[in-house]
Amino acid sequence: MAKIPELKEQYLSLDREIKWKGEEVIDTGCLLAFEYEYPDQPAEVKIDTDEFTAVCPWTGLPDYGVLTIHYTPSDKVIELKSLKYYLFSYRDVGIVQEHAANRILNDLVALCRPRSMKITLDYKVRGGIHTVVTTEYPTANA
Repeated sequence: MAKIPELKEQYLSLDREIKWKGEEVIDTGCLLAFEYEYPDQPAEVKIDTDEFTAVCPWTGLPDYGVLTIHYTPSDKVIELKSLKYYLFSYRDVGIVQEHAANRILNDLVALCRPRSMKITLDYKVRGGIHTVVTTEYPTANA
C-alpha cells in the first residue's frame, strides 16, 4: 500500500489544464425554423433534453444539465435536428451556467421570434451545489 505522502504527491500531480473553447464556436448558423401554419391558433411547444453539456470556464470541467424550452410560436417553429446540432456546439464551450441559459434564449428568440419563450437549465449537482437557471422572453419587465 502506498504511503500517504507518496499518495498525496501522486494525487497533486493529477492537476491538469483542461482546454475549452470560447463562445464564438457556438454554431447559430445551423439553426433552422420553418413556417408555423397556425399563427392565429397559439400552441405551447415544449422541448427538453437531458444531454446538454458545456464546461466551466474556470476549471474546464463539464457541467451537465436538463434543458427545457417552452415557447408559443408566432409564425415560425424551431426545426429539431438543427436545434440538436446547435446544442451540441456547446459541448466544449467554457460558459457559466447563467450565461448559457440566457445565450440559448437570445439565439432562439432571434431565430423564430416567438410570442413567448422560457428556458430552464437544471444542472446536475456539482461540488454539492444544485443550480437551476430560468430566463424568459419577453422579460417580466417588458
